Amino acid sequence: MKPATLEFVKQRFTEYYQRQNVIAPPSLEQREWGFVFFHTGTDARMRRHMAFMDPRELVVYVKSLVPAHVYYSTAYYQTPSAPTMSEKHWAGADLIFDLDADQIVRGPYAMMLARVKEETEKLVEMLIDELGFSSNHIRIAFSGARGYHIHLTDIAVRGWGSPERREVIDYVCGIGLDPGVMLAPRAPPTGWRRRYAGALRDHLAWLAGLSPAEAMAYIDGFDGIGKRTGKEFLASLDSVRTSDPGALLQNRVVQAILTSPGFEERIRDAGARADEPVTTDIKRLIRAPGSLHGGSGMRVVPLDIRDLADFDPLVDAVVFGERAVRVDLKMNVTTSLLGRTYTLRAGTTDVPEALAVFLCCRNVAEIAGGA
Repeated sequence: MKPATLEFVKQRFTEYYQRQNVIAPPSLEQREWGFVFFHTGTDARMRRHMAFMDPRELVVYVKSLVPAHVYYSTAYYQTPSAPTMSEKHWAGADLIFDLDADQIVRGPYAMMLARVKEETEKLVEMLIDELGFSSNHIRIAFSGARGYHIHLTDIAVRGWGSPERREVIDYVCGIGLDPGVMLAPRAPPTGWRRRYAGALRDHLAWLAGLSPAEAMAYIDGFDGIGKRTGKEFLASLDSVRTSDPGALLQNRVVQAILTSPGFEERIRDAGARADEPVTTDIKRLIRAPGSLHGGSGMRVVPLDIRDLADFDPLVDAVVFGERAVRVDLKMNVTTSLLGRTYTLRAGTTDVPEALAVFLCCRNVAEIAGGA
């Protein structure tokens, strides 16, 4: 950012923090905090290994120094302000899931946000209906940019290490599923068995929709499947698609399909696309609800499960107003904000303040006339 742009954004953040507070998490005194501050260079370092004993102390710190990003530890420590991790003395951690639209789909911002919300709703349903966690222990937060964080605060999981957390994220994402278990005869079609069988039906339907040449080329890509076997399989594809899932396990072509990259991607779509390293990390820092995201200018919004369906981040996470601000756009931009879609061309133009903050934080605009 140019100095004038940096000053503009920092002033807006200052105004926000004068009227709103960062939300202190439970067991505040056991949490490590980290902050990234506004800067003009490229070396954005985090100031971490900090702790606050009282919510008022945290509020005063944020209001005084106005950080661009605010993080706290998902872990609990005996001495959170200790300068090394070993000296902090880990005492447990919440179970965290991070869903980021960048890792799911690419496209218009509004479309990406809608897609990641679908994944978040899917994950919450799996945690409650399939893994048995209580909704009372689930906290959700819009990340302030392109995704959602799910905090599972059940004390029963607090002492879990990375291996136990890995089992949960593997289940959620559908990693390491055994086809023999998923398609076992007479097994109840619930949870992943239902999703797995549905994914296989969808994949076979996709194959049936290809032209004969395309379908044969797809089968030819499997090792150990000859042309004769491939032709016989495609000729019987209609009956294969209606077969009992357990019987399909005996089919050599189906066996090849189940280990193919295309089917594995279909399984990932059937699961919830959460970020695996975040969940397995027992010492993670995560964005503090109530803070602003320095890469978007939007608020990290805490949400109840019942509020997620109606939540629109491009309206509900926007905290700045509509007074006109003149900016210099570095490129053509189309984006949605505050219920409107803006199509802007590179150059100087007037935009609402909320959009100006967003564009400047995204580094696609500078304040016009600034040095």
